[in-house]
Amino acid sequence: MGLVDMKFSLALPCEELSVPVIRRVLGDALRGLGVSGDCIHDILVAASEACTNVVRHSSTREYEVTGHIDEETCVLSVIDHGDGLGPVARPAGGLAESGRGLDIMNSLMDDLSLTTTSDGVRVVLRKRLTWCDEALIRRLESELVRSAG
Repeated sequence: MGLVDMKFSLALPCEELSVPVIRRVLGDALRGLGVSGDCIHDILVAASEACTNVVRHSSTREYEVTGHIDEETCVLSVIDHGDGLGPVARPAGGLAESGRGLDIMNSLMDDLSLTTTSDGVRVVLRKRLTWCDEALIRRLESELVRSAG
């Protein structure tokens, strides 16, 4: 196991107020670990888009966000146990405001997968992490202490 290995799972009500909660929890965790500001911004925007899609388009009362953060990657899953996205996922014509969330998520993350099953929709977002310089120094110091001990 590396120096960074964080996992979390949140069950949230399918309400607009849940989106800032995810941003706060995830942002605080990433900042606390020393992830760079630009990287945090990309992850938070993509996570917000995924959660907003569930809140706006799902028939479920609750949804789930799980995450795994290690030294290299942040992987988030947003799981909607409702009827799925239906026809709103990709409206015709690229100028429609609704439906741009998938494009935004795809542009900010290194990998995006969307799986629709009989149990709902799962969006998985993956981003290679970049670190603040101070965080790198702390990790190197920790490695030196362990190897000297």
